[in-house]
Amino acid sequence: MVDSDRINKLIAAVPAALALRAGLDLAIFTRLGSNAMTADSLGAALKIEPHRLSRLLYALASIDLLEVKDGQFRNGAEAAAFLDASKPTYRGGDHALLRELWGADLLTAESLRQNRPAALHDFSEAGPEAAAAFSRMLAPGGVIFGRQLAKEMDLSAIDSVIDIGGGSGTILVGLRERWPQIAATLMELPTVAAVAPDILSEYGADDVVVEEGDITVAPSIGRHDLAILKAVVQVLPPDQARSSILNAAGCLKPGGEIAIAGSGVVDNDRLGPPEGVFLNLTFLNLYRHGQSYTEGQYRAWMTEAGFRDVSRSRLTDGSTLFRARLPG
Repeated sequence: MVDSDRINKLIAAVPAALALRAGLDLAIFTRLGSNAMTADSLGAALKIEPHRLSRLLYALASIDLLEVKDGQFRNGAEAAAFLDASKPTYRGGDHALLRELWGADLLTAESLRQNRPAALHDFSEAGPEAAAAFSRMLAPGGVIFGRQLAKEMDLSAIDSVIDIGGGSGTILVGLRERWPQIAATLMELPTVAAVAPDILSEYGADDVVVEEGDITVAPSIGRHDLAILKAVVQVLPPDQARSSILNAAGCLKPGGEIAIAGSGVVDNDRLGPPEGVFLNLTFLNLYRHGQSYTEGQYRAWMTEAGFRDVSRSRLTDGSTLFRARLPG
């Protein structure tokens, strides 16, 4: 007999995820740090009415992100490790981005009915204020990804790296915490490139070179040892996705390496991984042509660009990393 357990679990997962996002938005986990606080004391610190705040605190405790004893709340083990912004392992920097993505997800049926993105996001048409706001939204997550990539790759012999389409360029900040010898360049569209230096300065990275350019049209003006494309290919239509990889090859020295990363990748049967499958739905609402491309498509474009030894791995955040190298 068929039951509704799967449906019930899917529905039940949504409120818990939204409670997590609210906790991040209010910086509850960071405010707690290693301390235990009552709803009254935490409410006073956050300028929130304690009785109302306690509802969220108990909800977070019910899913083991917080612990509660004698009316005192403290971070659970996972929250202490990954949701406290003072920790280098912090994973909550994308909470503002989640608001955008999850809000867009609610519009999937509308996007399909209207045959257009109901929450259209167009980088090329963004004004200065919109470009700055979106870049700042992505900046914390960029640092986290840079740290993750720095652990994944041995860059001890790398002299120069270019982050292509990297928004504010904070991936380079995280990368150089571990590999400070690297000369760093950010290549971005003019509207984003204009706001990137101010954001980079806030992270102490005034020496990052910011270059205006469109990777779908032409390579960088320089040549580098490593080119990074994080969540770039997946927002482009197929012809531009292909061009971005071909032009990225033109940004590299002989023997240079490319690292293409993002959650917008699906297996050739398009049934997994879940991050790529469901992000593909999100793309319906945000982009006219962006999509989760298959592993086969990525490999074909990289091979056409002259890359060899293409490898695919899964990062700890669930995203995919493709790596390959040009002949020396």
